[in-house]
Parts: sequence; structure tokens; C-alpha cells
Amino acid sequence: MKSLVIAEKPSVGRDIARVLGCKQGGNGYLEGKDYVVTWALGHLVELADPESYGDQWKEWKMETLPMLPEHLEIQVIKKTGRQYQTVKTQMYRKDIAKIIIATDAGREGELVARWIIQKSGVKKPMKRLWISSVTDKAIRQGFSNLRDAREYQNLYEAAVARAEADWLVGLNATRALTVKHNAQLSCGRVQTPTLAMIAKREAQIKSFQPKAYYSLKMIGEGVSWSWKSTNNSSTTFSKEEIKKVMEQVTNETAVVSEIQKKQQKSYAPSLYDLTSLQQDANRMFGFSAKQTLDYMQSLYERHKGVTYPRTDSRFLTADIVETIPERLKACRVGIYAPICGKLLKTPIKANKSFVDDRKVSDHHAIIPTEQSVNLKELEYGERKIYELVVSRFLSVLLPPCQYQQTEVTAVCKGECFSLKGRIIEQQGWQEIKVLQKEAGMEAEEFYDEDFDTEFAKPGEKLSIEQVNGSIPEFSKGQKILFSSGKLTEGKTKPPKPFTEATLLAAMENPVKYMENADQKLKKTLGETGGLGTVATRADIIEKLFHSFMIEKRDQYIHLTSKGRQVLELAPQGLTSPELTAKWEQELSEIAGGKTKKKDFEAEIRAYTVDIVKDIQASAKTYRHENLTNKKCPECGKLMLEVNHKNGKMLVCQDRECGYRKTLSKITNARCPQCHKKMELAGEGDNRKFFCACGYREKLSAFEKRKKESGGGVSKKDVSRYMNKMKQEAKEPVNQAFADAFAKLKL
Repeated sequence: MKSLVIAEKPSVGRDIARVLGCKQGGNGYLEGKDYVVTWALGHLVELADPESYGDQWKEWKMETLPMLPEHLEIQVIKKTGRQYQTVKTQMYRKDIAKIIIATDAGREGELVARWIIQKSGVKKPMKRLWISSVTDKAIRQGFSNLRDAREYQNLYEAAVARAEADWLVGLNATRALTVKHNAQLSCGRVQTPTLAMIAKREAQIKSFQPKAYYSLKMIGEGVSWSWKSTNNSSTTFSKEEIKKVMEQVTNETAVVSEIQKKQQKSYAPSLYDLTSLQQDANRMFGFSAKQTLDYMQSLYERHKGVTYPRTDSRFLTADIVETIPERLKACRVGIYAPICGKLLKTPIKANKSFVDDRKVSDHHAIIPTEQSVNLKELEYGERKIYELVVSRFLSVLLPPCQYQQTEVTAVCKGECFSLKGRIIEQQGWQEIKVLQKEAGMEAEEFYDEDFDTEFAKPGEKLSIEQVNGSIPEFSKGQKILFSSGKLTEGKTKPPKPFTEATLLAAMENPVKYMENADQKLKKTLGETGGLGTVATRADIIEKLFHSFMIEKRDQYIHLTSKGRQVLELAPQGLTSPELTAKWEQELSEIAGGKTKKKDFEAEIRAYTVDIVKDIQASAKTYRHENLTNKKCPECGKLMLEVNHKNGKMLVCQDRECGYRKTLSKITNARCPQCHKKMELAGEGDNRKFFCACGYREKLSAFEKRKKESGGGVSKKDVSRYMNKMKQEAKEPVNQAFADAFAKLKL
């Protein structure tokens, strides 16, 4: 008899099959002596569409809401129906005695496999493979330690509860809003609070009143001394105060009152989880959260170079420590080879800064695997992400940076002035930053709040506040003449609009946006990872762009008129992270066996009834503020001009029509004047590149110029790009909208 292994994706399935010796090829599966390996394509089964329950929900009507089926059914996804039948056929084979669930180790991975098994109706013993990487070694170890699938029943119950709650609340609220206002409006427990956070940030910026502040630096012994107030601040809001101090001390003698020399340590930042990796990739390279996740998936599945990407932990478990030498050998490539070699010569010192079993739930932090990667085979984005993971991994293994910090305090006319300097004694983990700088990487990649602008070698002096590059030796009681001074003025600045990096951080920790929630809920939201999960946040942001509720201006995210109005029209409970906090609290209890799924579902059904009633009774209206005078060629109604994430588009205002047309698209082509990315607009021979600086150029002229210079995009690239634009223009908005919310993972 054989065992059937169900993986989540074909690439992982083939890796498992190779390790298990399954070489006989089938249509959607591989077979060997003891095992048959098959795979899903992500989800093969989903919650059934409302239309499948009967004619009453085929049309979007207010009188048929709320939709509350007695039992939520599941259905096979049509696009992947053939693979579902393949998996089902293998499960029912007479020579298959046991099923091994080998989908991703987590709540959603459990759902992928269990729904396939449930839909097929098969009743066979089940085991669970629980691994964090797909290297050969990890797969072998996992199969030697298979667990009973019944241990994960509560995790599965929590996954179903989450999916059903999002179906009930999300689809009912979306239908109610859409029908009420005859516009493509949507809301949900994750996307709507995300909009609310953006709105709150914009309100803070709009209401911000800049305030002038002042600082003073005096020159003495050839260096610049900073004034300190009585509360040890170097600035003041009183111009009169600072001017008076300057007048008092100019051409006066200061006396050195104190010299402090301290041995300090700067520790490496924590290992990456997915969110922190997405933040750094966005800040450093401009990658969207979705791009970073895609690169990580490729590195995990195709190249086997990194561990499981969808993790919310920044720590390792103790059993991983013994594998670190092998991982160091695997990532001993490129500029990091010398550091890997040095670390391999000494025993690995694990400490609580990166090894803590208590801080790891389903998966440990993202680190390199024991399998080497050929950097030449990686795409640009894959290589950048891989190097980030490797550099962070090496950083925590290196000792802390040690330096001597000197602070000299001088007093003049009762006013205090200070001078600070540093001398690096041991680079420690900062050696990586120096190495990267010498390799010509962008300085932005090395930013660290604790130790920000310094790239020094041992013995090199560094000073924060200085003039000539070194700090003179001072003695207590020494007199210093303040020969001149400079008064500087600045203004307080409002918070910046969100970028994808900072929005991800806000979604991960939205507690400060919960104004009225109790401390227990705030704590729960912090412990459960905030709004969404590490696996779904990128998709949520993409959906907000796709539904035109947010837009990008440069790298900053802003609400559109549509997004702002959705916040006003949506039920108040859906605009706060508090709902997610309550849900996650109960889902965690379901996963832990402390709460029954049926009790949670009863609460959700009652809440669904309430939010539909709120929307029905609302007197608020929705108005299109981006109407154009251009008529839809399909239905004749006026179209809307919307700012898509990567350009501009015309969209029919009628949700049942769904016609759309691309007007312009932001490209990777750089402006020859200011070097910013240009937009491509127009049709046929009239297609033109244009830039915000005013530069204009026909596509034909651009292609000719690039051909003559021997660089740039090829005609094939441009053709592929234009075909992509045409395809996007053909996709009906209402269908994409319906699909998005039928399959929404909040």
C-alpha cells in the first residue's frame, strides 16, 4: 500500500517527489514505490458563490440581504477543476492507504488541503508534514517525524471560521453598499480599517501647524559645541531665549565641567519576518509588498535558497542552531564569502537576541537554507531580496559593534554646551555595512537608527558634532573661548504620508488607531499580528489600488475620493482595527480548543444582520467626483477617470457594464532630463512618453534613441508591454471586482 502526499503547489510537490523517489510521471502527480505525490494550485476549493444557493441571490438586490445560508457550502474552483479531479482520483485509489497533508504549515495551508479532502468525501487516515523549508534535508526530516493530522483539527476549525466570517461580513456589506449607491463599493474588516488609517494620517497632515524651533552652535577650540537647555534638549521654541544665550556667551570663556567616556555596544537588528522584509525592500528598492512576496516565493520554491516566507516571527528555534554552519557554507557567495568563512572558523554563539522557542509559533524567521544559490541565475529582484536575507542572517551571528563614546560638557555664563565623538573599537556586525559600502551599494541600505551615519574601521575617530573631523583632547577645568556662534532655525514637520513600507508597519501594529478599545483588545491585536496576516497584507494593498480607493503619488499613498466616501458610508464597526482584534482573539481560542466554532459563527451572523440594516437605513449618498465628458462605448454612460497604481484609466461608472480603457502606464523607461520614470500614453503611432518635468518623446523616437545608444528596451519588450496594456483594458471591472470579493482572504 502507498501513501498519497498533497502539496500546496507543483514546485513543492516535485521537490517532495524527487526526495521520496517518485519518478513515474502522471498528469498532475508523480509516483514511486511507496508514495504518490500530487498538489494543489493554491486553493482548489473555495466557499461557494452566493449565486449557487439559489435564484434569490443571483441578482444584487437589497431585499435579498442579508445572505445567511444555513450552512456555508464549498465548491471546486472552475479554473483549477482539472487538477482537483486529479487529486480526487488519487485519493480514491485502492492502493492508497493513507493521506499525508504537505501543504504550507499554517492556518491557510491547513485549509487548502482539508477543503479538498472534505469536498471529495474521502475517508482515510491522515498524517501531517510540518516543515519550514523545502530543502532535501528538511523534507527528509519532516517525513521521519510525521504528525497525526488530528493534532491540527482545531487549527482547521479556526481557518474555516475565519473564511466563513469574511464571506458573511464582506460579501453582505459589499453587496449592500454597491446596491444602495449603484457604484462599485466594497468594505471588509481589514481593507476598510486600512483605509481609515490612511485617512487619519492625511487628517494629521492637513491639520498640522508648523512651529519654528531654534538651536545654537558655538565655535571653540576649532570645533562646534551644541547648546543644551535645562531639560537636555538642543532646541527651543523661543527665539528670544536662544538669541539672549548667544549674546551672553559670544567672546566669553567656557569651562570644561565634565568629560564622560563610555563603552557602548550597537546590536544588529532582528532577523526578518515577511513584513519587515517587505518594508526594507520597499524603502531600499521601491519594491511593492506583492513584488517582495513574489520574489520570496521564487527563492523559496524554485531556488530553495530561503526558508518559508510567510512568517510573522523574527526568531529561530533552538533546533535550528546546529544547522547554521551548513547554511553559512551555502550562502558563502558574492561579497559575503569572507564573513561566512570567518564565522565558520569559530563556534556559533546562539543567544536570546535571535533564538527563542517561545517567540516562534508556526514558522521561524526568514533565513538562508542549507542549499547554495547561483547568484547568476537570480533575477534582479530575487538577488536583492536574497542578499537582504543573507546580510541580516550574518549580522545576528556577528558580535555587537563596540565603540567608545566621549561627551564633553562645557559651561559658559550658566549655559551648558556639549560635544560628542565616537571611536570604533570593534566593528562587529557593522563589518557587513562597511563591506556593502565598499562594494558600491546604496547608502540607504545601511541605515540604522542606533548607529546611523558611521562606516568606520577600528581606531578611526568619528564625531557627530564637529568641524574638522576629530575631537581634541580636553581636561576638566580647561578654558575655551567661544569666538563665534551660529543660530539655526527649523520648523516642525508633519508626519509623512504612508508609503507601502510604512503602511505595512501600521497594518502590523495598528493599536494607536484604536481610540476606544480596551487594553486587552489592543494586546490581542499586537500579539496576533495586527490587520491581516503576513501572507495577505500585500494582497489587501493591491486590492485597494485595483478598486481605485487608494492611489500613488510618487512613492506616497493617498486616498481617492472613492476611498474617502467608502469610509463615510461603511458601518462604523468595519472602519476600526477593533473588529479584527476581537476576531483574532476568538480565532486563537478556537485554534487552542478553548472556544467552539459554532459560538463564533452565531456572533458573526448577528453582526452581519446589524451591518446590513445600518447600510439600508443610512441617508448618506455617494457621488462620483471624477466624471469625464467621455462616453462609454458599451453603454453610453459617462466614464470615470481613475488613477491606477501604475497609471491612469477610464472606467465606466455603471457597475454592470464594467468597460475600462487604459490611458497611460508608468514604465521603467527613464527621462533623459531628470531620470524619473516616464508614462506612456496614446494609441497607435501617436503613443508618447511624457515626464512630470515636462519632457515629451514619441515612442518611435524613444526606440530609435535607445537603439542608437545600444541600451534600453527592445521592440519585443515594448510589444509585450503594449499587449499587456490591451489585455488589462479588456478585463471587465465588475467581474474582477466580483472575483476579488468572492475569493477575498482578509
